[in-house]
Formats: sequence, structure tokens, C-alpha cells
Amino acid sequence: MSFTNFYGPCSDTQSAEVLSACLDMGVTHIDTSNVYGMGVSEQRIGGFLSQQGQQKDTLFSIATKAGICRDPETGTRGFNNEAVHLEEELDKSLARMGVDCVDLFYVHRRQQEIPIEEVAGSLGKLVEKGKIKSFGFSEIAPSSLRRAHAVHPVAAVQSEYSLSTRNVEMGMLQACAELGTTLVAFSPVGRTFLTDTPMDYERAQTSDFLKGNPRFLEPNITANLAITDKFRAYAGDHGLPTASLAIAWLLAQGEQVLPIPGTRSVEHLKELVKGCEIELTAQMSQEIEELLPIGWAHGDRYSAAQWIGPERYC
Repeated sequence: MSFTNFYGPCSDTQSAEVLSACLDMGVTHIDTSNVYGMGVSEQRIGGFLSQQGQQKDTLFSIATKAGICRDPETGTRGFNNEAVHLEEELDKSLARMGVDCVDLFYVHRRQQEIPIEEVAGSLGKLVEKGKIKSFGFSEIAPSSLRRAHAVHPVAAVQSEYSLSTRNVEMGMLQACAELGTTLVAFSPVGRTFLTDTPMDYERAQTSDFLKGNPRFLEPNITANLAITDKFRAYAGDHGLPTASLAIAWLLAQGEQVLPIPGTRSVEHLKELVKGCEIELTAQMSQEIEELLPIGWAHGDRYSAAQWIGPERYC
């Protein structure tokens, strides 16, 4: 998502620099979607891969998504999980990235009118066709995961998870561990709250997504910045970038947890990757819990409009 203008301007050159640095640091998983920049993210990934010669198909494990759509006349956002639509969108994604298949294909949001068992069956057929190696779902409930998994193994569920947002601990974390499904944690640094340079109110108002997000509106944002200042100080006391410590905390929550931070900056990428090198002690884990106890954040993680699509389950 960061390869588009979602969190600020990004160019083809910036994207290529980040992907090149990923290879240098051993980061091999790319997560994108057909709606990130309406294809721009996939195009930039494809442009980079096209410059890598014959090895381009072996450098990264690629995940993309489909299922979110907009009415061309009204611009209203909706969801389409029909088999024909998902395959058509997948084909467009493959073309944009210049690859024959992807390692992981998500349904970005559920269309509630279609039973998830039917959707899992449709995705299983894409595995049989060789267009995808596995599939997953984004923002679903544990009960939906179990229903889909009964039809075909679900490789991954993508959910927001960080020290800021911990609702997955109310069932999804456990279901993934039980079923052998990877919990792919997006926004692992709390949309900048868990970094050394969090967004203030003025900067958040320049983002179409964050300017309406409850955690970034007053008085919530002032409260959230004050609380996370303590976490920033704690990371500094240990000689660590705050984002590194946030990633390390996530990795300590279970082998099934895979954080997918996004960035436009090689410098920030290095901080994120450093989190993989940190092994939290029991004392550090306890101290972090005391600084940021579950439920500390002021404001909901989504606005009413942003909650259309994700499945609430607790």
C-alpha cells in the first residue's frame, strides 16, 4: 500500500529502492492488492521484477488480493466474491506484475451474500489451475475461518494486529494456531503510533484514510501520542528504534504471526527488519504490557464507514 500515495507521495524509484533493499536484507514476502492505487502498487512491483532477468520469479513470495470494487457510476465501494470476478481480477494482477501465478491470493473483504464455503471452493479451483499456490482471507472472523478451512486449507488470514489493536487475541490468534493458518498482521506499527515519528493531527489530516479515523481525531490523538511517548522512551532506553521493538513484540506472540509493515523508506525498512533480531526477555514483555496494556488506545480503529466490510466478532 505504501507504494501508492496512501501515506504520502511515492515514486517508481522509491518503490524499486525499497524492493532492492528487501532483497539485500533477506525480506522475501511482498503483500499488495489490486486496489492499492488502483493497480499502481502491482505495476511498480512488476516494473521492478521485469528488471531482474530470469530470476524474477524466484526472488519474492507474492501475495495480492481482490474482492473490493467500486460502482463506476456512483463510486460507492462494494464487495464481489463471485468466482468469475475473483479470477478476472487475479488475471489482471498477474498481468500487471508480469508473473504466471502468485503464492498467496486473498479475498480482500467478504461478500456476505455468498457463503464463505462457496468462496473457498472457488479459490481452491484457482489453486488447481496453477494461478495461485494458496489462498487466504482478510478481516474475517474466527468462525468464518473455520467454515472456509473445512472446505479447503486456508493458508493465511490478514488482520490488523499490533500493540495498538489486539482484538485478534479474542479468538483469531488461537484459531490460526489450531488450524495451521498464518496470521498476517497488517499495520504492525499502529499506523505510526508505534514509531519514533508518529503522525500528529495536522499530518494525519493530509491522509484521506486517517483524517476520518477516530484514533487520529481530537481529543483521541493527543491522548494516544501521550501514551505512546512512554513506549518511545522505553525503546530509547534500550537503544532501539520504537518500530523495531513493536515488530519484536508481535513476533513474540506466536510462530503463526507474520507482520507485514509497509514503508516508502529504506531507512525505515532497516528499523522494521531490526525487529526480527530482537529477542524479548520475559521482563521486557511484562514491562511493555504495563506501558501499553490491552485496550489502551483512545478511539475505535475504524470509522463507521471504514467498518463496512471487516467482520466484527468481539
